[in-house]
Amino acid sequence: MNAAFYDFSKFCVATMSRVLWRATATGTQYVPRSGPLIVACNHVSYLDPPVMGCLCPRRISYMAKKELFTIPILGPTISALGAYAVDRHGSAAAAIKRSLDVLRTGGAIGIFPEGTRNRTGTVSPQTGVALLAALAGAPVVPVAISGSDRALRFSKIRVAFGRPLALSAGRKATRADLAKFTSEIMNAIGALSRGTSGDT
Repeated sequence: MNAAFYDFSKFCVATMSRVLWRATATGTQYVPRSGPLIVACNHVSYLDPPVMGCLCPRRISYMAKKELFTIPILGPTISALGAYAVDRHGSAAAAIKRSLDVLRTGGAIGIFPEGTRNRTGTVSPQTGVALLAALAGAPVVPVAISGSDRALRFSKIRVAFGRPLALSAGRKATRADLAKFTSEIMNAIGALSRGTSGDT
């Protein structure tokens, strides 16, 4: 990640988001300012990563589908912003290893538990967030974004950060533990979504 380029891009995107979509963020006080962190957000628009990232008080590295890195200009840009590739049709081992590298050096990563945009609410969440939280001992901050799917109508965008969640420490997490924690994360995101569901 190029820190100077990240901070400059964050300022530009935040300014644009506030001007065009009156973007606001609540609950930023719940985001730990240091240490390993996973930020888990719902996903309804291509705007979600930049808008959520620019309103988060931490620098965030995102997983992104590997096809994006082959696009001229976009690929080098997102790489400089700390994004790293994941092959959605292949092994997830490389993405997990890269995520753990970021977390174990005290960084923050952003993940969309559904793995893709989910406008209808019918995509089931994956347990990857819970697995990373277990392996890295990292807390998870649930985040809900609303209005980004109506950006072309210049609807107001709201981002709500929730209180950090953590797996029980002291023992290895089982598959049942991961499934339960995933549900807990999604329930927290759902509760935040209902609180940000106001329109324009």
